[in-house]
Amino acid sequence: MGRKKGTKNTPQIIITQIVEEHKHGMTLKELSDKYKKPFKTIKNMVNRENKKNRKIQAGEKLHRIGRPCKKEGELPPSIQRLDKLAQMRYVLASKERYIKRLEMENELMRDFLSLTERK
Repeated sequence: MGRKKGTKNTPQIIITQIVEEHKHGMTLKELSDKYKKPFKTIKNMVNRENKKNRKIQAGEKLHRIGRPCKKEGELPPSIQRLDKLAQMRYVLASKERYIKRLEMENELMRDFLSLTERK
């Protein structure tokens, strides 16, 4: 269930103020009365911010939403475990395979054009 239409998001500055006041001993009920927000909203804000802070202190990355991007030049994990020389051999071999594939495509196109009598 969402919020009412037209309800604005709470700015991060106010959320940090709420968390700080809660750390200094103010109860969630007092905070909900002070900021005129429902008790559950204040409780969720404090829990969410505390969870973020725990992850940051533990050195974990904050969860990124969505599928991670495919990186073009990244090596597969099985190759990353090998030494640098083996990694360079793998990269070189993959480039040679790519060049060979392009040469084959070029040859096929040349043959096709010669058969259709075009230049």
